[in-house]
Amino acid sequence: MTEAENILFYLALIIYTISMILYIVFFIGRREKSGRIATYILYGGFLAHTAALIIRGIASGRVPLTNQYEFATSFAWGIVLLFLIFERRFSFKAMGTFVMPLILLVIGYAAMQSKDIHPLMPALQSNWLVFHVATAVISYGAFGVACGVSAMYLVRDRMGEEAFITKHVPELKQLDFISYRAVAAGYFFLTLVMITGAIWAEQAWSRYWAWDPKETWSFITWIIYSIYLHLRITRGWRGKKAALFAVIGFICVLFTYIGVNTLLPSVHSYASIRLVMNI
Repeated sequence: MTEAENILFYLALIIYTISMILYIVFFIGRREKSGRIATYILYGGFLAHTAALIIRGIASGRVPLTNQYEFATSFAWGIVLLFLIFERRFSFKAMGTFVMPLILLVIGYAAMQSKDIHPLMPALQSNWLVFHVATAVISYGAFGVACGVSAMYLVRDRMGEEAFITKHVPELKQLDFISYRAVAAGYFFLTLVMITGAIWAEQAWSRYWAWDPKETWSFITWIIYSIYLHLRITRGWRGKKAALFAVIGFICVLFTYIGVNTLLPSVHSYASIRLVMNI
């Protein structure tokens, strides 16, 4: 890790932490000014984070998406990107109170990983790998937003109807819709993750699928979100059950990325010897 990247990464981490605190003050303390400041400085953190990734890419001479640290920091970047898009599109800052802790969880995990830059092993020198990981970043980011919005849905009916809540927290129907839109976006990109991963695996190991633990849990996650979308489209599934499904789905996403890499040995786990992609 270069010094410039290190400074920018930890600057982004600090700014995200401050932003999360301000969103919590905004939501719990009913301080509207704190919400506005939280969004403004979040943009600053996102720019610092983006710059850190660019510097990482220049220093390594490749897209920075090929080891545990690089994907973790890109994963957090993806959640921030999708959050900013949804926050701007639907204009409610209360979402930050529920999404920012997820961002801090992922980027905090990235901060604990080795940040050394090493040459890629031959299996990782593929353009399909770049597509595979890039689509995972967007997919996981969208699922993170869906999880945060769904968590808000689950507590919305306990918030009452005071003026602040009515102004800054959407009604249950809109929260349900926003969560659905985020899940649909994440599902589309997750499907691309699996397709591009299979193509890359065939090129690298001459097989499309091997029921590796990471592949298996990715498939389980895809099935969970498939059930969610199927029930919503065919049965008109809404409400708390759908929100719980979105939260459970993101827990599976986290386990697929962090849990499998930590607990289950697989061909995706050779990051432990410092030379692998972990998604």
